[in-house]
Amino acid sequence: MDADFDADAEWVASRLRDADVAVALTGAGMSTASGIPDFRGDDGIWNTEFDPASFHRDRFVNDPAGFWRDRLRLHERMFPDEVGPNPGHDALASLESQGVLDAVITQNTDGLHRAAGSERVVELHGNAADVVCESCGTRFAAEMAFEQVRDDEVPATCRTCDGVLKPDVVLFGEQLPRVAYAKATSLADDADVLLALGSSLTVHPAAGIAGQAAEDGSLVVVNFDETEYDRRADKVVRADLTEFLPAIETRV
Repeated sequence: MDADFDADAEWVASRLRDADVAVALTGAGMSTASGIPDFRGDDGIWNTEFDPASFHRDRFVNDPAGFWRDRLRLHERMFPDEVGPNPGHDALASLESQGVLDAVITQNTDGLHRAAGSERVVELHGNAADVVCESCGTRFAAEMAFEQVRDDEVPATCRTCDGVLKPDVVLFGEQLPRVAYAKATSLADDADVLLALGSSLTVHPAAGIAGQAAEDGSLVVVNFDETEYDRRADKVVRADLTEFLPAIETRV
C-alpha cells in the first residue's frame, strides 16, 4: 500500500475512534466486488442492458406480466451465481460488533450487509430477496415468484389470495419507505462521521443523506469516481473498498 492509502486509512480510523455516532451509507460500488453489477456507471446495466422504464411503477401496474418477465431477467443478471459478502461488508460488520459503527444505511437491495453480520441495517430501497402481495400484504421469498415466471405463470401471484406479487424493492416512480427514510435521516443528523461508500450520490432523496452529514463537516466519501458531494466532504478517498475498509478496521 502507498503512503496516501495508509495515511487516509489512519485518518478515517481516527475519526471513527473519536465519534460518538458513526454511520455508513453504501451504494452499488459496495457490492461490485461480490459480482453484482453496477447500475449507473458508464458500463452499468441501466446504460447497457436494461431500460429503467421497464421497472417503473406504471409498467408494473399496466403490464405486470411483462414486468415480471423482465424482473426475472434482471435478477438472473444481478445474481448469475451464488454471491456473498466481500471483505468490505465483513469489515463494516466487524466495526459494528466492536461498537465503532452504529448503523449501515444502504441503497443496495442485495442483502449482503445482513449476510455479513451487520445487525442495524436500514435498507432504503428494500430487499430483493422478498416479494409482497399487492392485495393482502403477505410476504414470500422472491424465489417462489421467480419459479412461477420460469414456468410461464405470469404475473407472479400470491398463494394466499391470488393477488399480484411485487418485488419488495422501490421501483422507479415510487417513494422511499417512510420508516426507513426517517431512520436514515435521523442517523445522518446524529452522526459525527458518515462514510459514503461506493455510492455515486446521484439518486435523490437518498443522496441528500450525505448532504445532511456534509453540513457539519462529518462526511467522508470513499469512491473511485467523483461525486457531486466531493467538494462538501471533509475527506475524499479514491480506494478499493475491499482493501480500504479492512485497513480501517485493523487500525480502529
